[in-house]
Amino acid sequence: MHNRLSCSDCHFGFSSEEHPVRRFKTKRDYSVATSEICRRCHFDKYTRTLEGIHYNLLTQGNLKAPVCTDCHGAHSVYSGRKEKLANAKKCEQCHSEIYNIYSKSVHGGALISEHNEDVPVCSDCHSAHDITDPRTLDFRNTVPQICGNCHANKAIVGKYGLSTDVVRTYLSDFHGVTLGFYKKQRETLTKPTRSIAVCTDCHGTHNISSMRGVSLSVIKANMAKRCEQCHKDATGNFPDAWLSHYEPSLKKASIVFIINRAYEVLMPIMLIGLLLQILLHVWRYAINR
Repeated sequence: MHNRLSCSDCHFGFSSEEHPVRRFKTKRDYSVATSEICRRCHFDKYTRTLEGIHYNLLTQGNLKAPVCTDCHGAHSVYSGRKEKLANAKKCEQCHSEIYNIYSKSVHGGALISEHNEDVPVCSDCHSAHDITDPRTLDFRNTVPQICGNCHANKAIVGKYGLSTDVVRTYLSDFHGVTLGFYKKQRETLTKPTRSIAVCTDCHGTHNISSMRGVSLSVIKANMAKRCEQCHKDATGNFPDAWLSHYEPSLKKASIVFIINRAYEVLMPIMLIGLLLQILLHVWRYAINR
């Protein structure tokens, strides 16, 4: 990427007359110090790293925290937007256990075995420069939005026979609506919030598996275990109260479908009747007066 730059663009301060000697305790100290050079051209990216967990670890004295050259290289700098597998491999250098789990997931398997560039890698979910601590509540609350970047995009998931209803149905059910209220409350009243179920609670994080070919009994049993984490008194039939990520129809959840349609008809009739009653009452009051 930097084939048009000269050596002195990065290694400035040297000339044919002066070649000062710079001393560092270790090679790592040199790498950390020279990574500051990148901000001369990439100041926007550099300022974003200041908000990330890696820079925070670095300021605390952890020299193992990655800097620019660890991810992008020093002389053979490559673009982070291309070659998703190479991008993920960079993260593997520090997070080998997590990468091993990811490589066996539905996303990692498609990337490594099929070279599928549509699947997400580390930087798609955790971002690249302003990486936040995934253990925080703020990050947790953004999970539906992160997953929605792909699963709400018909151009991406449509290729694989997946529906965009998964995001919409979550946002319209109890957990999604409650999460929306809690996020607004946190922004306006700064009150503490409690954890609400998000995508990763049911599907996992780095070990996400495909649900195709899995029997309903197995899915129900796994769902019951997940529900018990928040709903202590949940029974084995507790997941039956959830319609999953599919819209009710005459073939699936027919009673719910009929009741919803009945409400769509009855509610306007009731509202119109209420308004008519008020108008008649006002009219009678005006006549009698």
